[in-house]
Amino acid sequence: MKISNQVTRFGSMVLATVLFGAVASAQEADPNYPSREIKFVCGFPAGSGADIYVRYYAEKLRPILGRAVVVENRVGANGNIATAYVAKSRADGYTIYLNAPSGLAANMHLFKNPGTDSTKELTVAATMLLQTFMVTISADKPWKTVADLTAALREKGDKGSYATNNPTGRVAGAWYKKAMNVNPLEVQYKTGADTLNDLASGALDFALHDPVTAIAQQNAGRLRILAVAVKERMKSVPEIPTLHESGARDIDLPSWWGALVPTATPKPVIDKINKLFNEVTASEESKVFFAKFGADQLMLSPEQAQKKFLDDYKAWGEYIKLANIEPQG
Repeated sequence: MKISNQVTRFGSMVLATVLFGAVASAQEADPNYPSREIKFVCGFPAGSGADIYVRYYAEKLRPILGRAVVVENRVGANGNIATAYVAKSRADGYTIYLNAPSGLAANMHLFKNPGTDSTKELTVAATMLLQTFMVTISADKPWKTVADLTAALREKGDKGSYATNNPTGRVAGAWYKKAMNVNPLEVQYKTGADTLNDLASGALDFALHDPVTAIAQQNAGRLRILAVAVKERMKSVPEIPTLHESGARDIDLPSWWGALVPTATPKPVIDKINKLFNEVTASEESKVFFAKFGADQLMLSPEQAQKKFLDDYKAWGEYIKLANIEPQG
């Protein structure tokens, strides 16, 4: 009986501790949030495409918040260093991670030990934009459509070749090959810029490029964009057909950006972050800015965004198998 009473008292103490912790956590929400400087964390170098988006939001949110917004670049391991840093940060809304949740979902499969279970340790408070990879060829090539490219690749058999420099591009390329029954050789590069000389020389037939690279190079007259790797056309570049409508059925690889915080961040703070980011994202100025990079505005609730994050995590498990990507580390 004494042991039973002790167990009961112990259980009551544990329950009280848990309840107290929950109340204390709820009370941690700053009622005047934000009342001080906010830090935006970027997992990629200053001047990169990712950094451009992070600094754009920092610039637009400063006057809305009436607070300083500083950008901190924590580079390394394809964003894993920044991910771990934010996950371990104080869950108060003053450290916000601007990155692609779709990329974080991919990292969970691309690395044997990514260091952080981002789907559990981070929450998507707000969304920003949607973009996708693009099928590009040298502007000197005679092909005008994906059908033209596919016909040429079928004639070449295993003598054709294409460039990738990113896991999403690798998946898009593998999906296209399987859907269209072609067999070009995949050549991996470190960056999109590294592919340009080989495309121009004819050593490569096509490439899968991120939209920032693809649009900049098309505008410069070096590349021609044949298709985007999503099911529905992008609003920012409605003239570019999708791989899906070009015959490579069901290819749908959107990459989307959001603002993430540690999971324990109080709900009122998450809701405030969502409202603030949506105010910037919804503007006509943002629509025009994103269009320069082939991106569309994306505004979801925190609940919708987190579900999308978890769905992407499941999907990337299949994508890795499709593209035969060996996890690193």
